[in-house]
Amino acid sequence: MGHHPNATIPCLEQGFRWYGPGDPVPLAHIRQTGATSVFTALHQIPYGEVWPREAIHARLAKLRAAGLRWSAVESVPVHEDIKTGSGDVARCLDNYARTLRNLAAEGVHTVVYNFMPVLDWVRTDMRHVLPDGAECLRFDPAKFAAFEIHALKRPDAERDYTLGQLDAAEAFWRSLDTTARNEFIAGLTDVFPGCKLGLTLDDIRAMLARYANLGDAGLRANLRRFLEHVVPVAEEVGVRLAIHPDDPPFPILGLPRILSTAADVEKLFATVDSPANGLCFCTGSFSVRPDNDLPAMARRFGSRIHAAHLRSTQRFADGSFHEAEHLGGSVNMPAVVRALLDEQDRRQATGRADWQIPFRPDHGHTMLDDLAKPPPPNPGYSCLGRMRGLAEIRGLMLGLRAAETLTPLGGTGFSRA
Repeated sequence: MGHHPNATIPCLEQGFRWYGPGDPVPLAHIRQTGATSVFTALHQIPYGEVWPREAIHARLAKLRAAGLRWSAVESVPVHEDIKTGSGDVARCLDNYARTLRNLAAEGVHTVVYNFMPVLDWVRTDMRHVLPDGAECLRFDPAKFAAFEIHALKRPDAERDYTLGQLDAAEAFWRSLDTTARNEFIAGLTDVFPGCKLGLTLDDIRAMLARYANLGDAGLRANLRRFLEHVVPVAEEVGVRLAIHPDDPPFPILGLPRILSTAADVEKLFATVDSPANGLCFCTGSFSVRPDNDLPAMARRFGSRIHAAHLRSTQRFADGSFHEAEHLGGSVNMPAVVRALLDEQDRRQATGRADWQIPFRPDHGHTMLDDLAKPPPPNPGYSCLGRMRGLAEIRGLMLGLRAAETLTPLGGTGFSRA
């Protein structure tokens, strides 16, 4: 791998998500962004199946040839049988453990996953236009109510919304013709990362039915069973598991959410108390809740943060939010990055081999020349907006590091220490 100009400065490891050979953003372009690593996965392998060593090795070879490191797997999906505790649970758990062994055997040791039921993540607008003309992802609870009530027809969904939201939902639904309704539904049901499952509304209804009697306690019990099965394997082979928080971090579709707050993270770590049972610290997901203090969470859970997604959201009083600029919105990004750098310094001082925390910019705006290109198959993952985010966070890290060598002169002046 070539020398990176900032390689001697102990910043977070700079990554970029890559969806594999079908990604319209090639590895050569990722290398040019300044990233030295990628977060990627074998999306061609069906959920619940074992990842063969040969396929892992082939992906590694492709990354190495491009001068990039596979810093984190994103993700090894958790099959719905595991989440619901029904169906072929034992086989899915064993296959997950075998995949961890195969990844470790090939030298890949950080694995991101999530435990969100049915839909991995939800946005209602894939091309929301910002005042500067760039496009971003947005969530509008009234539009999601339109999906639940008028398209999915989930029983009792109306109880989860205010009268104002219900009125807005009906008006929005009536404003759409048949083609627009189908496109809106597809945007909500076919956003599984890296693959198109082609789920219909009936498929979603069938998936929801499996959770009918589960509830919060049942979902947490199934997470416990998963962790109790795979964490010992992770410990044995040196894998660091990093759960991604709920996105958005509040109940949707009448289903429980079990990783949305600091208290949820505490419960997770207490469930199986092991360094291998860790967190993917996604500032975008956590930031949607105003009761989440992100810098405090980064410090509180620092030793168990195995990967980070650094992005920001802009919250609004009506419950909507959109993806903000990486250094804007509702996240105090300088304070978060400062906390992560301090945690990294502690690791390095103790001689930990895995001292460097990999991060990637997440959900960039579609901007500049990317606006003229076909929409990316994975919404939020055009190149230029994420490159801007990576460059901004790189500059923030270098600025924070430079400030460490300055001492106050008094007033607003500084001198080199």
